[in-house]
Amino acid sequence: MSAPVVVSDVTKVFNTGRPDAVTALSQVDLTVAAGEFVSLIGPSGCGKSTLLRLVADLTAPTSGTVTVDGLPAPQARAEHRYGIAFQQAGLFGWRTVRRNVELPMQLRRMPSADRRARAEELLDLVGLADFAGHYPAQLSGGMQQRVAIARALAVQPPLLLMDEPFGALDEMTRERLQDELLRLCADTTVIFVTHSITEAVYLSDRVVVMSPRPGRITAEIPVSLGVRHEVTRQSDTFFEYVTKVRRALRGAPVADAP
Repeated sequence: MSAPVVVSDVTKVFNTGRPDAVTALSQVDLTVAAGEFVSLIGPSGCGKSTLLRLVADLTAPTSGTVTVDGLPAPQARAEHRYGIAFQQAGLFGWRTVRRNVELPMQLRRMPSADRRARAEELLDLVGLADFAGHYPAQLSGGMQQRVAIARALAVQPPLLLMDEPFGALDEMTRERLQDELLRLCADTTVIFVTHSITEAVYLSDRVVVMSPRPGRITAEIPVSLGVRHEVTRQSDTFFEYVTKVRRALRGAPVADAP
């Protein structure tokens, strides 16, 4: 089952009470429906990653609340209600590629044979089946990121949090993994941080546009493209949505959907 996310009146201040205090997010409200794919986009430093980390309970809001599937974010984290992939791969250097992918399954006490089969399936998906026995230091940065994506998908989480996971990949691999991500996450709630307008439009049911710091949500653009495939990327409707998101990022009024 997929998991809904509710962010209610959330403000996040770093270094509260100090002269160097920074308000990263201000009074953010966001509801992500179960099974919805939502991308967060905005200028660098606008708080996209901070918002994702609040959902993941990797930092706490200064005020406001965050719930995942009706649970407070800390409880959702304790119950492993989500998978996460960051900009940096974050792999364990002493574990092989296969064992890195197996880690979430091991934490859930999945039988060894099942863990191995699932890890091999995912490594084949991301094009790294031949590197299962290698260690992270033996891989390029892009290859390490593909391992991190496989690990995030390992337990088929109801919620997937992704912070620019394809940023280090070449364009062909990036587009292939976008398609595979959509296939794998058909019934999963996804919150996806990206700087790429085309990526946000291609992947999403809704694109959420954020302002410069302190981050606020300035526009929410529903995207209706049907089943995505290569032809989608070349369609007039696709480029109309891209233009709409670009205008929203510039602070211009957003026209009705195509």
